[in-house]
Amino acid sequence: MVHSIELLFDEPTDAQLRRCWRQLADAGLPSQSRVQSATNRPHVTLLAAEHIDTAADAAVAQLLDRLPLDGVVGAPLLFGRRSYVLARLIVASPDLLALHADVHDVCAPHLRPGPAPHSAPGHWTPHVTLGRRFSAEEAGRALTAVPELGRDLTGRLVALRHWDGDQRVEHLLGGV
Repeated sequence: MVHSIELLFDEPTDAQLRRCWRQLADAGLPSQSRVQSATNRPHVTLLAAEHIDTAADAAVAQLLDRLPLDGVVGAPLLFGRRSYVLARLIVASPDLLALHADVHDVCAPHLRPGPAPHSAPGHWTPHVTLGRRFSAEEAGRALTAVPELGRDLTGRLVALRHWDGDQRVEHLLGGV
């Protein structure tokens, strides 16, 4: 399974993103709201790897003084070829890009085998996932089902976590 280091949103931003999840589900579309896990929450993945040793947690925790980060949840985007992931862009501010690079630097000795290429500095698209396995037709319907997709959302990134996909648990590293 995959491990990741992720940023979490403040409560108001989290609630607005969950409302988008519900609107998708209410329209009969794929939605992250269907993931039944206590750790399922809107987040921004900073780093993904096959394995991140727990020793990385202390190194990442040293970066907590960089939080909170103000941010903009922007335009909708699609990843994929036949089946799509619907997400919203997180506008890449200089502070967010610097935190991303520093997380990679401090985690590098603790990754096996290394970072996933799509999460590496210079190849990363900061985003928050709304749903997975959309057809092209469903992706088009999502734009009408969730009116907020046409408007930027100002929010805050306030905490860091290490997601352990092997154990399916989160390790909260701190934040406000």
